[in-house]
Amino acid sequence: MNIQSYLKGFSTYLKLERSLSKHSVAAYLSDVEKLFQFLAMQDQPPNINQLKLTHLRAFIAWLNDLGMLANTQARIISGIKAFFHYLLQESLITEDPTALIEAPKLSRKLPDTLSFPEINRLIAAIDASKPEGMRNKAIIEMLYGCGLRVTELVELKISNIYAETEFIKVIGKGNKERIVPIGSTALKLTNIYIHEVRIHQHIKRGNEDYIFLNRFGAKLSRISIFNLIKSLAVAAGIAKSISPHTLRHSFATHLIEGGADLRAVQEMLGHASITTTEIYTHLDRDYLKSIITQFHPRA
Repeated sequence: MNIQSYLKGFSTYLKLERSLSKHSVAAYLSDVEKLFQFLAMQDQPPNINQLKLTHLRAFIAWLNDLGMLANTQARIISGIKAFFHYLLQESLITEDPTALIEAPKLSRKLPDTLSFPEINRLIAAIDASKPEGMRNKAIIEMLYGCGLRVTELVELKISNIYAETEFIKVIGKGNKERIVPIGSTALKLTNIYIHEVRIHQHIKRGNEDYIFLNRFGAKLSRISIFNLIKSLAVAAGIAKSISPHTLRHSFATHLIEGGADLRAVQEMLGHASITTTEIYTHLDRDYLKSIITQFHPRA
């Protein structure tokens, strides 16, 4: 079996068994191809069964010499580990050469957040006189009020809203579903947009169930949401470099700052691991540190 056959099988595994998106599958395949490109450059035939730990360490050293950031290296190593896990699972190899490979240590950057007054300024910057004004208000409230990823927002459907119980069904990473409470303000503005604004649009075929539409009646793109947030930040006089994800970070930080249970926030964000959610506890820790500094005699 040649390399392309292995990659084809790996691609099918990622799509069917791990339910990854087309973009994620392409990224995994690209990571594995980098390894075999390196082996070819070293005049080492990319024979799967002959790959050893020494080959992989040489590859990682090469990535480092290229000046790749630790985050990028870690992602590539993760893709290669997934590839060899697949080969082992399919009995195409007898040993996993990546078992002892460790990804570079990553520094955990605290996410940028907006304060509640800044969120209000962002919403106040929306021109309500424009046809898209109500839609944009609902978008900001949904991102901040439900902690959605930008892809989750653009894929959100009318049939996913359970207004009576004030919940929405969100399709997250890996097509995993989760149920998230929707605040009264976000629900109210979304209902106004759907029943008083969107109803007057000519909706492009196949887009009837998507909530947020562009002026052509098709679902919004990710980039249009990024552009909206950037333009509103400028209009609101917010100097921070923000994106739709900043509103998700703010959602999580404000909940935890207010005393919300970490596992509840994990469920709402759709994090597979609690350690991912724990990054938002930095405000609590800063607060505790300030208390010690202020009141402890040894501080």
